[in-house]
Amino acid sequence: MTESLDPITVEVVRYKLDGIANEMQSTLLRSSFSPIVKEGLDASASLFTADGTTLSQSCSIPIHLATLIPAVAKVLETYPLDGMREGDIYILNDPYTGGTHLPDIAVIMPVFHRGKAIALSGAMTHHQDVGGMSAGSVPTNATEIYQEGLRIPPLKLREAGVFNDTLIKMIRQNVRIPDTVMGDLNAQVAACTVAARRLAELADGYGHNQLASIFDELLQRSETMTRKALLAIPEGTYRFVDYLDNDGVELDKPIRIEVAVTVTGGDIEFDFEGTSPQVKGPLNCVPSGSLAAACYAVRALTDPTIPTNGGCFRPIKLRLPKGTIVNPQEPAAVNARTSTIKRITGCMIGALAQILPDRVPAASAGELLVIAFGGSHPGGGRYVVGELIAGGSGASAGLDGVDVIETDATNCMNLPAEAMEMEAPIRVHRVALRTNSGGAGTFRGGLGVVREYEILDGEVSLSHRGERHFFSAPGLDGGSEGAKAHSVIRRAGGGEEVIPSKAATTLHKGDRLVIETAGGGGYGDPRGRSAEQVREDVRNGKVGEDAARSVYGKA
Repeated sequence: MTESLDPITVEVVRYKLDGIANEMQSTLLRSSFSPIVKEGLDASASLFTADGTTLSQSCSIPIHLATLIPAVAKVLETYPLDGMREGDIYILNDPYTGGTHLPDIAVIMPVFHRGKAIALSGAMTHHQDVGGMSAGSVPTNATEIYQEGLRIPPLKLREAGVFNDTLIKMIRQNVRIPDTVMGDLNAQVAACTVAARRLAELADGYGHNQLASIFDELLQRSETMTRKALLAIPEGTYRFVDYLDNDGVELDKPIRIEVAVTVTGGDIEFDFEGTSPQVKGPLNCVPSGSLAAACYAVRALTDPTIPTNGGCFRPIKLRLPKGTIVNPQEPAAVNARTSTIKRITGCMIGALAQILPDRVPAASAGELLVIAFGGSHPGGGRYVVGELIAGGSGASAGLDGVDVIETDATNCMNLPAEAMEMEAPIRVHRVALRTNSGGAGTFRGGLGVVREYEILDGEVSLSHRGERHFFSAPGLDGGSEGAKAHSVIRRAGGGEEVIPSKAATTLHKGDRLVIETAGGGGYGDPRGRSAEQVREDVRNGKVGEDAARSVYGKA
């Protein structure tokens, strides 16, 4: 630590920065209009140094927090810091110019103290609709980015306190629910404004020069601690392969994700040689997504007490072959990139299971099922409403997996049935744990969920982006794989249509959509599970009586 910096002061400032980031997040969630943010929590906030290095992050979504890093870098490249003025705000969402996928719009604000730019604040929200070929802007059958919605390169949303009305009109004209989109966008502005106010107050107390020194110290400290943690991992190269079901267009072709993780000298490299070429459908993932997966994996595998900031990410190296699923060439479709990021993350962590058996769990469901409904209200006016539905996490050495929880770099919440029913003529008939879906083991994998929806009126467009319909989450150390996901449409006139993981279709009055998400892998021989634990699982409906006898060998 720099001799002139008091360690207590450094710690006080660190916790203050965390508090500011979380106040941003609270503002973002409480001020937004859409259920996917208010209830689903699909938004994030972060602070950055003046050169664009992550300074502090809210407790929110790892994918957002890491993909904000290249977004801020692109804004600084396009609009250099010395040309920014108080009251400026920047916006972008284009994956090929710093974004991640089109629904995730980044809003970035420079923070000034006595005329000097001392930091940046950023907020990213998944907007319920940004135009494109389907309501919700997550078309599983898109084959190029032009079909996915409005592309926004780095632009000024506000200049010296004056909003860009031309840009705002352009956004409103190209989305299905303009008032909701603008409400969420204004919440992002509010969150960044809170950060600017709080950081300026902090600079009043310490002076911006001392504050900059503290920022540098915090980054250096986290880098040192992260490298020390990586040095404790045996050096070598470790590999893992897993698959995505399909790309939403060519439904019979799985997508291979292969990663080689090399740990050496306090550095960690993720090499994706051997991964599938980019695909026709929207499962392609621009490099910011692989960066997000790597940042999450490093934080998950190292000491959780290390303060999270850009210093933690300095040991990371990525090798992303061009023209592959992890580094596609424009204009490849990318809206479903979350599925790919989650599988990438699982592969990164899974590669180290062989040398960190007490730290790495069995594979999670790795599924964040996104469904988007769109239509018109009986009395007029359009609606778009989406769901984010999780599966179970993998079991570990000593613990069962968690039921219906987001893992692998996502961190949202399910949408309450009441929120869905208030927004659209859709009834939620059933929400229940899925019996027998967790992989069997001495420690059982987490369960998936069953959800059932009925269309009450009109014609409704449906986008269904699922995973683990064809490839189960594997177990570890003798544990069984989790159950595969399954979704079906039961038509009002009779007949069933099984969804092959991805679908873009139309529902009508009386149709029902029944979803069963995947379970996490089990850990250890199922016969090693105690009789009392199996009986408790049966009492709670997590394991059926037949499975208790045939799989666990317990009456």
